[in-house]
Amino acid sequence: MSQNLVRPPYLKEGDTIMIIAPAGVIKTKAFVERGKKLAESWGLKVIVGDAVFKKHHHFAATDENRLKDLQRGLDNPSIKAVWAARGGYGTVRIVDDLDFTKFKKNPKWIVGFSDLTVLHNKINQLGFETLHAMMPVNLMAEASKTKHTISTFKKAIFGENLSYSLPSSIYNKEGQVSGELVGGNLSILYSLVGTPLNIDTKNKIVFIEEVGEYLYHIDRMMITLDKAGFFKDCKGIIVGDISRVRKNHPEFGNNLEEIVLEIVGKYNIPVCFDFPAGHEPDNRAIFIGRTIDMNITKQNVKIQF
Repeated sequence: MSQNLVRPPYLKEGDTIMIIAPAGVIKTKAFVERGKKLAESWGLKVIVGDAVFKKHHHFAATDENRLKDLQRGLDNPSIKAVWAARGGYGTVRIVDDLDFTKFKKNPKWIVGFSDLTVLHNKINQLGFETLHAMMPVNLMAEASKTKHTISTFKKAIFGENLSYSLPSSIYNKEGQVSGELVGGNLSILYSLVGTPLNIDTKNKIVFIEEVGEYLYHIDRMMITLDKAGFFKDCKGIIVGDISRVRKNHPEFGNNLEEIVLEIVGKYNIPVCFDFPAGHEPDNRAIFIGRTIDMNITKQNVKIQF
């Protein structure tokens, strides 16, 4: 089993959380305000980064300004969590210029998903856990659909017990394993192959999620990751939401589950499908870099963080 990563301190009432935008442009202030109000309703103080609403073409602000915000969040010891407002694209453009010296002395939770996979990978490599959980943008969805999204984020950030018991997919491969959870957005993981940010998956449980891709794109990414040794020595796989799959003609043939199993089935490892984390309104919190217990049976899937 891999060595346990450092766990930043959980938040408590009165702590400060900083909202940043390290990637895509923020088109409306509404969801950032909703995120701020949500955190404040939990007794937290909220700082909104200077670059969040600046707008620079595709991005929330220039690389320099987004970097400055994120660096401030990493450096300031009074900020206990750094929360991305949304994903999109752009974190990879600034990650190499970040200085983690002060973060290592006063680690804090980095929270987000999608494009934040870049930052999860980097910080996990440095030896710290991160939190793959909702971002303020999730609050644009119907409240009835985000109940678990919000409650599991709150549990995770305040250090309450986080565990899941879910019905088992007919495509699941049974098994019981423990291992460090790594991964995130499939496109980002694919884009980092061959770079220093590519993660080591040996003896680990790999989580993937995706949005807005064709099935043949997913097949290509999975094959590439497999050729790069991503799945050969891992302990198990958790497939989150693969959302808004695009239609192409002629049809690809295999469905999503068949694509995954065709590639990883040869490794005789447990595989969990339909875990509710990713780009759907029901986006439940998971700790990246934490050693978890996963038990998959025909009836259900139980995951303990």
